[in-house]
Amino acid sequence: MKELTNKVALVTGGTSGIGAATALAFARAGAKVVVSGRREQEGNEVVARLQRNGGDARFIKADVAHEPEVAALVEKTLAAYGRLDAAFNNAGFEGEVGKSTHEQSTTNYHRVMDINVLGVLLAMKHEVPAMLKNGGGAIVNTSSVGGLIGFPGVGVYVASKHAVLGLTKTAALEYATQGIRVNAVSPGGIVTPMLDRFTGGADTEFFKQLTALHPMGRTGTPEEIAEAVVWLCSDKASFVTGQSLTVDGGFTAK
Repeated sequence: MKELTNKVALVTGGTSGIGAATALAFARAGAKVVVSGRREQEGNEVVARLQRNGGDARFIKADVAHEPEVAALVEKTLAAYGRLDAAFNNAGFEGEVGKSTHEQSTTNYHRVMDINVLGVLLAMKHEVPAMLKNGGGAIVNTSSVGGLIGFPGVGVYVASKHAVLGLTKTAALEYATQGIRVNAVSPGGIVTPMLDRFTGGADTEFFKQLTALHPMGRTGTPEEIAEAVVWLCSDKASFVTGQSLTVDGGFTAK
């Protein structure tokens, strides 16, 4: 039997990159999958890929920065499948890049924090009660190596990802005896549309410099993060909670 057979998994930020890859990995593991994001066309395309591969999936549009939409997302998931067992809170935004602390705008601060921090908080706020009705579940939040160390020029993003780890650890402690495990995954440089925006693309000198900072000499793939998330949501990780699983090619080992 596949590790997530008869389970229901929810992925926010599921329309591309790590989220889309994880939705596919959840389906391969036997889960029914709800893909969520703001971009309906891309979300439906991800769902179509899952269905072509025999998966049971649907797209539900939601902006994680708005609580009524997050509440409706979980309610619609329960209406469709009757339960929620696993959640990957992955929606994220890098914000302004290349600006020092004294150049950061309050507009950028609120946008990044609303998606990266408030979005994770709201997701867990509504996912946890749904999971408690089943007797438990597993939640994985997307942090970053930027949640573990500093990066010049992206101070607000780095602060947001540190905050995700704080929320993760706290929730893990609060629900440890109630059958809900809460962990985070902290990727290094992963080839995604966000990384392209961050660096300017694979042909830029910045991208090459960033790649060289990884001891393995390459950036990662969304599928490599997806496998870590599925493992954290499976019973194979039954004694793991409150942790950041760092998948970074050795970036933070230096």
